[in-house]
Amino acid sequence: MEPNKVQPEGGLNVTLTIRLLMHGKEVGSIIGKKGETVKKMREESGARINISEGNCPERIVTITGPTDAIFKAFAMIAYKFEEDIINSMSNSPATSKPPVTLRLVVPASQCGSLIGKGGSKIKEMRESTGAQVQVAGDMLPNSTERAVTISGTPEAIIQCVKQICVVMLESPPKGATIPYRPKPASTPVIFSGGQAYTIQGQYAIPHPDQLTKLHQLAMQQTPFTPLGQTTPAFPGCIIGRQGTKINEIRQMSGAQIKIANAMEGSSERQITITGTPANISLAQYLINARFRDVAAMWNDPSSMTTS
Repeated sequence: MEPNKVQPEGGLNVTLTIRLLMHGKEVGSIIGKKGETVKKMREESGARINISEGNCPERIVTITGPTDAIFKAFAMIAYKFEEDIINSMSNSPATSKPPVTLRLVVPASQCGSLIGKGGSKIKEMRESTGAQVQVAGDMLPNSTERAVTISGTPEAIIQCVKQICVVMLESPPKGATIPYRPKPASTPVIFSGGQAYTIQGQYAIPHPDQLTKLHQLAMQQTPFTPLGQTTPAFPGCIIGRQGTKINEIRQMSGAQIKIANAMEGSSERQITITGTPANISLAQYLINARFRDVAAMWNDPSSMTTS
């Protein structure tokens, strides 16, 4: 047997890591009640299966182990997803069964080998396995990885994953890989009666962090006129280097903030804040706090730092 060749029945005992991108619902299906499903998958396949933490719409499932263990784990995942599809169809008028779909996360430097010259390799995979394979044209955000989507019957997916593993073993990643990390879900925050709440499903849950305190402080300030507020001196002091400070304030307050250029012969700029009353008051508080910090630095030059 040639080195780095994976035989259809499992073959070479090479340790490999495959990363999958899954939606929250898919992850819940893999974990199972009290973690029983993923525990069974680990025990029966012999592969290490890790699921990324965090309140994210997407999660990364990392499968590590000898190639035969990886194939067993993939088979169990594919058949579990097919089972979920069949169960969902029992309550649906749909007659044709949709395919099982898995998304691999692959270093972009290996995607050329997966596609092959003129698309020859990916075409060969499709024809020999019966699975549909798509390699994303763009890299996943803030990473050097791409999504490779495989869909079809569980049997077709398993055969396709085996062929992808062969390519990945024969063509290791080039250079450093920046792994894709899904971003946490941006949970909306509302203010009511001086308390901040996050929306979770149909319920408003009291927000645990400092937003409530900030909002209470903001409401104690003299409110800005929502459209147009002229502010004194310290040109650019709330903008920060390359806009870092003003972007921070925008993100924290949820308000839209526009800063006009200074009028000729004047050091003053007009700041326009728009948004809900809560957004505006919180933005105002944060801007005032920034002014106070800068004023303190002007009054005490020894405390000045570049910001």
